Amino acid sequence: MARGWESKSVEEQQAEAQPETRQNKPRQTPEQLELQRRREAILLSRKRVLEQLQAARNMRHREMLQAALADLDARLSRLSARLLALRNV
Repeated sequence: MARGWESKSVEEQQAEAQPETRQNKPRQTPEQLELQRRREAILLSRKRVLEQLQAARNMRHREMLQAALADLDARLSRLSARLLALRNV
């Protein structure tokens, strides 16, 4: 019973803390939100490619995955630069 009460207390504390953190963050423009979504998608793809690269044994497959990783890194770099530019405006 005490454990359930403690859980409610923690939940209440988290619920109270959330509005404060939302107020402190500046609102993002739709363009920033879209770029952030794309960045997250690229990061997920990059993680998947890295996992495949660790498991790959065929040299041609490894080369293809390394090229894909380089492409994702380049896209991530460009996207991060755009996000940074939008935040500084």
